[in-house]
Amino acid sequence: MDILPPTEPSEARATNLGLRRQLGLASATAAVAGESIAVGIFLTPAGMAKSLGSPFWMLLVWVAVGALTLSGALCYGELAARFPRDGGVYVYLQETFGRRIAFLYGWMCLLVLDPGLTAALAIGLASYVAYVFPMPAVATKLIAIAAIWTLCVLNILSIRVSAGVLRWTTWLKLALLVLLVVWAPVFRLGSWSNFVPFVAQRAGSDSLMPALGGAMVAAFFSFGGWWDVTKIAGEVRDPGRTLPRAMMLGVLVVTAVYILVSAAFLYLVPLAKVISDQTFVAQAGTVLFGPAGGVIFAAVVILCVLSSLSALIISAPRVYYAMAQDGLFLHAVARVHPRFGTPANAILIQGFIASLLVAISSFQQIIAYFVFVAIGFFGAGSGGSVCSAVSRTGHNASVLDARISSAPIGVFDINNVASASVGRP
Repeated sequence: MDILPPTEPSEARATNLGLRRQLGLASATAAVAGESIAVGIFLTPAGMAKSLGSPFWMLLVWVAVGALTLSGALCYGELAARFPRDGGVYVYLQETFGRRIAFLYGWMCLLVLDPGLTAALAIGLASYVAYVFPMPAVATKLIAIAAIWTLCVLNILSIRVSAGVLRWTTWLKLALLVLLVVWAPVFRLGSWSNFVPFVAQRAGSDSLMPALGGAMVAAFFSFGGWWDVTKIAGEVRDPGRTLPRAMMLGVLVVTAVYILVSAAFLYLVPLAKVISDQTFVAQAGTVLFGPAGGVIFAAVVILCVLSSLSALIISAPRVYYAMAQDGLFLHAVARVHPRFGTPANAILIQGFIASLLVAISSFQQIIAYFVFVAIGFFGAGSGGSVCSAVSRTGHNASVLDARISSAPIGVFDINNVASASVGRP
């Protein structure tokens, strides 16, 4: 017996949303790039460089993972165009496996994944603030909670204002990263000899195949989060055109940034001197900016994490909103604020649970709280949803649609599961 209430088709619900379509290509692209590029770009290259011991293989890993992620972006772009409503993976699971699986995924997002990610990013941001301005642990937690609620309030007041904050923080973040890349060679702060030998592995590096496997997982970790833009599909103008283009552009930008920043780090710090993630960043910062390098890098990391946190708080509450619309959550959460036109109750729920996690848990406890629960849902959402969406007879999928969407399913499954299994950057 089906105890869950019936729901109308996705196409019908997409036309009955209370939220207005106000977001364009720039905001959607910023959501992809803004959430993906966080602290991982400063930590991942060191481990990859140490294990691979080769500039060629390190840069090739970024190119390969970027290509696989682009395949995933094509998959989700197709789905977002076909089911243009808020909710993202929740909607795709519902269309593929039915309401029970979507119900479980939605509640996992509500109680585990979204507040866990929000709390982890907020604590990470506050920790770097504490590095620049030393303070006790209690004050660090208060800064993390304040960051969460500042962004939540902005999202309640206006999706256009919060999207504007996301765009500006993302573009500023990208500009600073490009500046770091240009600064080093212009002032000749490193050496091109660090790239020699270019292909051969250095002595002391790991065996090639295990090193490539570990580097691929680390790279997937740094790409994690790009798919969250599909959660706001119901608020994007012309989603059939905008979302596929935004995901493709966003992934290409992220790939280019990761390749350039990794190359800049290699130019600044010889592979033989790479010891750990933290020392690698400190070494690069010292070469670039002298004794103040650590503080300057910490400020850049703060901006990167703030942009990622902003994107997450915009997208995550839309899952609870979609659940409430389908009768799988409290009806009050489906209400749109009469003045601001935003899902205020859904945003408040996310802010409350995330703040509670910050108050009672450490960063490591928060990561352990959510990461393993998410693995199965991401794998199911990537493979099964695309197969079903392409094959269902009710959606008139063309042969071209099928080729675009189904070809990368296998590699995209690896992408999602790997990203979820190691956590977000």
